Amino acid sequence: MIRIRKVLLVFLTIMLVLPSLLVSAASDEKDSKDEPTGKGSYSSKDEVVYGKLTANGDTKDAYVVNVFHVEEAGQILDYGSYTTLKNLTNTSELVQTNNQVEFAAPEGKFYYQGNMNEQPLPWDITITYLLDGKEIEPEALAGKDGHVKIIITTSENEDVDSVFFENYLLQVSLSLNLDLFQHIEAPDGMLANAGKNKQVSFTVMPEKEEKLVVEADVVDFELQGIDISAVPSSMPIDSPNIENMTGDLETLSDAIQDVNDGVAELENGVVELNNGVKELRSGSAQYKDGMSAIDASSSELVNGSQSIRQALEQINASLANSSEDMNMGDMKQLGEQLEQIANSLQNTSKDLSSLKESYAKDYGRLSRAIEDIPNSELTQAEKNQLYSSSANRSVVDQLIQTHEAAQAVKETYFAVKQNLAAVTGKLEKASASLTTMARNLEGIAGMLTSPPEGADLAQSLSKLQGGIDQLASQYRGFHSGLIEYTGGVHQLSSSYVEMHQGISQLAGGTGELENGVSELHDGTSELAVSTNDLPNEMKKEVNEMMAKYDNSDFKAVSFVSPKNEKINSVQFVLKTESIEQEEKEETEEAVEEEKGFWDKLLDLFR
Repeated sequence: MIRIRKVLLVFLTIMLVLPSLLVSAASDEKDSKDEPTGKGSYSSKDEVVYGKLTANGDTKDAYVVNVFHVEEAGQILDYGSYTTLKNLTNTSELVQTNNQVEFAAPEGKFYYQGNMNEQPLPWDITITYLLDGKEIEPEALAGKDGHVKIIITTSENEDVDSVFFENYLLQVSLSLNLDLFQHIEAPDGMLANAGKNKQVSFTVMPEKEEKLVVEADVVDFELQGIDISAVPSSMPIDSPNIENMTGDLETLSDAIQDVNDGVAELENGVVELNNGVKELRSGSAQYKDGMSAIDASSSELVNGSQSIRQALEQINASLANSSEDMNMGDMKQLGEQLEQIANSLQNTSKDLSSLKESYAKDYGRLSRAIEDIPNSELTQAEKNQLYSSSANRSVVDQLIQTHEAAQAVKETYFAVKQNLAAVTGKLEKASASLTTMARNLEGIAGMLTSPPEGADLAQSLSKLQGGIDQLASQYRGFHSGLIEYTGGVHQLSSSYVEMHQGISQLAGGTGELENGVSELHDGTSELAVSTNDLPNEMKKEVNEMMAKYDNSDFKAVSFVSPKNEKINSVQFVLKTESIEQEEKEETEEAVEEEKGFWDKLLDLFR
């Protein structure tokens, strides 16, 4: 009875299982019969490259998921060097021969995976970790506390086709647990909250090698894998609207031209000033030489005047003491002496008159040159405005110093102008006095040398003595004035030497100023020319820059093999290993595994 029960149970079990086995066999037979034959075709192919990196950035594993958009079912050929293949669409077989993969694909999307062995990526990625300023290996960093610095360096891998480095954007992101990380800083990154994590993201532009830095204070360090993705920078970029900017640039260009025009006017003014100061220096030099000559001749003039004064006094004394003993011969001899003195006075008067004319000429040139210096004051506000302009600071310094020196010369001149102007009058007055005295002496001498007939000698001598006494007295006053005048001339000559030195320094300053302003004008002219078309140049630069980053015409190429065609897109998805603490082993009670269907079924027969 028990045996019959067991047989019935086995029979019942077979009846339950047999249909499913028959269905599975039929399904396998149907798949085999429905597998497409003949040559298939596809419209495009996508490649997604997945890479697993070590915590330091070295490539550990990589595989590619190939996606075909099949238009006509059939046999498809693909190219690539793979270590293993996996069909991700159905159970049809993938056959690889000499880097050529062949498979039967149905219409629609077909996926398969190819694992690569040590295939280099287009970028060299190096990740360095520092704890409290000292480099540390990532596996030793887990569980540590302190200030951590993560440096991610990206550069071109020259062993791989440069098309990826030149046209792909790299996007690097880290997720930091805010329970562990505080005071997060990423100078070139963007920070965003993501739940209890802080997301740090970086973007590396095509053709750029970057050094990305993240810093934070951490306790019990752990870090999820760093995500690195690469996609083509193929999105079109619209040129920005820079009309407002170009308007401002046009205003700037006009302002620069105005500055250049102003500097040109300044240069013309400085040239005129320099020419005027050169003329002033020339006139001042002649005036100084004239004053020196007058000063040098002063002693000779005084000595000559002293001799005349002594002669007159001697004649006066002789007439006073010996007039009774004089005869006609003595009077004639005295008349001849007086004629000689009169001639000396006439010559001295002529010398003074000539000196007066020469002095007046030199003084006139000097006066006109100094008075041509503009009489203006530079306020501190105007000086500050000059310094705040675009003019060269050294040129502005020279301009201000020259202006101050010119004003100082002018101020000094006007301080002594009265004395300088008085010299002409004094020379003229002295010359006139000498002429008058000479004429008086000539008259007296004529009376002595040719006395009128019947003249009373005693009466004539008395008149002569009175005239000579008066003349001698006048001459003493003239001689004292002459001494005072020559003293003033000497003092004026000495002081004017210093004034002339100031004028010479001023001339040197204006010469340097002219050179400086000329160089400044050359610079502003060059700047005005270079910025004349600034708005259009700005537009050109912007268009060139936008064209550099606009890769909308980029055509994707296969990462796996250059033989692959109809490539629609290639993307890279990379992730580093996480840095985690090792879990402590825990003793757990062994749990009896739940029995499966067949074990329970067999238990019925035991």
